Amino acid sequence: MISLDEAVTARLESHGERFEVLIDPDAALAMKRGEFDGDLEDVIAAEDVFENASRGDRPAEEDLEEVFGTTDPMEIIPRVVQDGEIQITSEQREEMQEQKRKKLINTIARNAVNPQMDNSPHPPERIERALEEAGFTVDPMEPVENQIDDALDALRPVIPIRFEEVTMAVRLPPEYAGSGQAQIRSFGDLEREEWQNDGSWVGVLTFPAGLQNDLYDKVNELTSGEGDARVVKDKDELSTR
Repeated sequence: MISLDEAVTARLESHGERFEVLIDPDAALAMKRGEFDGDLEDVIAAEDVFENASRGDRPAEEDLEEVFGTTDPMEIIPRVVQDGEIQITSEQREEMQEQKRKKLINTIARNAVNPQMDNSPHPPERIERALEEAGFTVDPMEPVENQIDDALDALRPVIPIRFEEVTMAVRLPPEYAGSGQAQIRSFGDLEREEWQNDGSWVGVLTFPAGLQNDLYDKVNELTSGEGDARVVKDKDELSTR
């Protein structure tokens, strides 16, 4: 379940009665689009149906039976969301907008590069400033994934940017390989790996180009500067010599 602070109210008025449920805003929007495929228990703040959620008042069971044909909240909640309206306060709207703005900036920073600077990553601060300069406004009611293309269109007149992946080979010396290779794997898709005769680990990974500097930093952190990482053009190339 989610906390009450994270939830919004979905309200349905039918047969002269009002029914309210408390649910995650993104999940509510996904249900309205018919796109929700998660676990309902994970996205609600209460396994209950209310007449007035702010006061905790509950409708009579006979009213639930009359309108929904059941008194089971887990059956009723999706129907209230799908057929009703999502109630969002101005404070909730501002909070949702800020959360999605940060997520949008971080998503672009993780995936985008500057094609005029050898495909180097754009820092989040630069993307944030460019979005402000472009006058781009994040829609709090729309999933971040659906806003990325529009954000990139807004950014391109302001900064050189494109989404790109990079393939890198990483070598961890024997004393760091056992504990370190799992953290390196988490950066992206492991294309190939090899445990070398001296006990060192070499892996070739493909991941968003915006994480390239993060990978360099992680390799240095894990190996006290003794590891290696470099961009490779050929995924069959395992050596980092």
